[in-house]
Amino acid sequence: MVKVAISYCAECGYEPQTLALADSLMRTFGSKLSAIELIPWFDGTFEVSVDGELVHSMRRDGGFADPDAVSLAVRERLAAKASA
Repeated sequence: MVKVAISYCAECGYEPQTLALADSLMRTFGSKLSAIELIPWFDGTFEVSVDGELVHSMRRDGGFADPDAVSLAVRERLAAKASA
């Protein structure tokens, strides 16, 4: 199982993007995820980590995370755990 953490700027109104990403992940992976952690933050933050590995940062990558890219990172992590 894989844990996803989404840190988002609550002051900036990023809740819709955060909830849309969480919904997409839940619909795609369901019980294969151990948790989706939503972390309200500040300062324009929107970051997504998969099992502690940063896969998207608004500051580094620009914009919001692409749900397909995050799903790919989750799939890769699940495959790595299955082969270990």
